[in-house]
Amino acid sequence: MKKRVISLLLLMMTVIGTVAVMVSVSGCDREAEDENLTSVDFTVVSFEDIPKDFLTQIEEKKNADFRLTYTADGWLYIARGYGAQNSGGYSIAIKEVSMSDNAVYFDSELLGPKQGEAVNKLATYPYVVVKLEDAGRSVVFR
Repeated sequence: MKKRVISLLLLMMTVIGTVAVMVSVSGCDREAEDENLTSVDFTVVSFEDIPKDFLTQIEEKKNADFRLTYTADGWLYIARGYGAQNSGGYSIAIKEVSMSDNAVYFDSELLGPKQGEAVNKLATYPYVVVKLEDAGRSVVFR
């Protein structure tokens, strides 16, 4: 019985040690990758300028959280939606659009209505679409 408990404790310590090493190694990879990122020029696309096929995809997904990409005519469109919200007054902050040798990185954040702000009580579906030159890289949403 004692051997079994000791073996179990050793196994747990080994697993915990392995997980800790994996976390620290993956953290190093992310830092090294971040150092090789370059900012990318982009444009926030108005509703009227979203390609019709892409707008159809967005409309189909808008009720739930979504991340979509679309390419056309040498442009990459990136859409990030936050699903149904119970009122108006939401906005989206774009925190990052950058590129590495392998990917385009996109990060945004949903901002709620300000305290005391008058908002409509109808459901809204906040999303943002940005456009940038298509470099033929995959998109990573952060």
